[in-house]
Amino acid sequence: MSDFQNHSVSLKVPADAEFIDIVRLTLYGIASKWGFSYEEIEDMKVAVAEACNNAVLHAYQGEEKGQMEIRFEMREDGIRISVKDEGSSFDYEQKESQAESLHDKPLSEVSEGGLGIFMMQALMDEVQVHTQSGTEVILTKFLQRKEELA
Repeated sequence: MSDFQNHSVSLKVPADAEFIDIVRLTLYGIASKWGFSYEEIEDMKVAVAEACNNAVLHAYQGEEKGQMEIRFEMREDGIRISVKDEGSSFDYEQKESQAESLHDKPLSEVSEGGLGIFMMQALMDEVQVHTQSGTEVILTKFLQRKEELA
């Protein structure tokens, strides 16, 4: 395993829903090789697909479709996944505050925009969003080694 850590794999795919499966398959291969459980991988696949879906739906509105760059970085303590686009950014602080206030609301009052961030935060150990030039969502999942559980 030590040869695998501190390596990264990058994909650049069109910001089109047809290509999200390629991202999910790549994640599956890397995460299973790195030792994540099936349940952890499924959680990561949902979170990464949500980040990609946001790029597909929102980044290039009214413009010619661009690309998404997905980077999988294997670290000693887990995996860090970056989903970046060069499209229109959004107000992350506003969306994050919407996500934080979801706990007290019935589902009928929840706006669509805050759910994706809330879901990513629930499924991953860390979620960061940078909106300087385009949008970059960084998702981190820590690896729970079997010897740590004993």
